[in-house]
Amino acid sequence: MESKAILRYAKVTPRKVKRVADLIKGKKAGDALVSLKLLPHAGAKIVAKVLRSAMANAEQKKVADPDSMKIKNALVDHGPSMKRMKTRAMGRADIIRKRTSHITLLLEEEKS
Repeated sequence: MESKAILRYAKVTPRKVKRVADLIKGKKAGDALVSLKLLPHAGAKIVAKVLRSAMANAEQKKVADPDSMKIKNALVDHGPSMKRMKTRAMGRADIIRKRTSHITLLLEEEKS
């Protein structure tokens, strides 16, 4: 059986989160949580929060031991960008895009 957690509109760029999500794909949930705590990347704390949520969802469904479940899929999508203006020389303006991302983690029971 599967367990899923979704975080939408996370205020971190998808590029920063994707490199963290790729590191934990296919790992056991407990091992991935430990490795996320040690990573210095900006997205690691956010992905760890989503992973803990997916593990709690699995525990709530009484699927299996959440620590022994395997991360089946870690999907990171682009969310909407907030556009801000920054003044530049000679009366011009630049657009600053504050990007957001949608993070989805899917856990499955490990088949013995």
